[in-house]
Amino acid sequence: MFYWFLKNLVVGPFMYTVFRPWTRGLDNVPKTGAVIFASNHLSFADSIFLPIVVDRQIRFLAKSDYFTGRGIKGWFIKQFFLGIGQLPIDRSGGKASEASLNTGLEVLANGGQLGIYPEGTRSPDGKLYRGRTGVARMILEGHVPVIPVAMIDTEKAMPSGRIIPKVRRIGVVFGEPLDFSRFEGLEGDRFVLRSITDEIMYELSRISGQEYVDVYASSVKEERSKRPSKKKGASASGVSAARKAAEARAAAKKAAAS
Repeated sequence: MFYWFLKNLVVGPFMYTVFRPWTRGLDNVPKTGAVIFASNHLSFADSIFLPIVVDRQIRFLAKSDYFTGRGIKGWFIKQFFLGIGQLPIDRSGGKASEASLNTGLEVLANGGQLGIYPEGTRSPDGKLYRGRTGVARMILEGHVPVIPVAMIDTEKAMPSGRIIPKVRRIGVVFGEPLDFSRFEGLEGDRFVLRSITDEIMYELSRISGQEYVDVYASSVKEERSKRPSKKKGASASGVSAARKAAEARAAAKKAAAS
């Protein structure tokens, strides 16, 4: 009920009026039955724009941090994410990852629509990165088709760290359904899982126009976080130059006085 209220009376009308989202390939979305939407991930807003352009509810697997905030703010954030169909998952790996997989499979078993971001995190620079094979396992164990989805320009409307989005038009492109039933029974084969995931990422690159980078986005983010800040470096250089200039002036004054 809360999802219907947000989509049809609050968030949906506002988004359509302000951002005027355009779609392509909407006829590729099945009217009934379980299906996985495998999407690129450019912005926090992806999980808002994608659901409002399709008729049936899409459930997303979201990091558990969104549901564990404290105080009134934490409670409102939790209720909002639950209201828009987000399901909390633990990304720590091991048994937690298995539980996340089972959560997604439960949605599919009930004939629902499940949204997944194969990259596992938002792109740090607008490029498309290597996909995680969890999506392939869900496809094979859930016995469902997958719809590749390309979010267009959402990172420009709401870049990382921005709270209030910029007003600009965004797009959602739905590719043709991908059928991997030929691999049925091979969900335990890591080479098969990698092959399926790579095929999905290739299709996402094709319909989104993004440059594909065959490394994990999380690895890129981690590497960049370890680099020294250019701004700090520039500031330090400026201080050093100013100090040298001051020392030179002092030396010149001393020489003139003597």
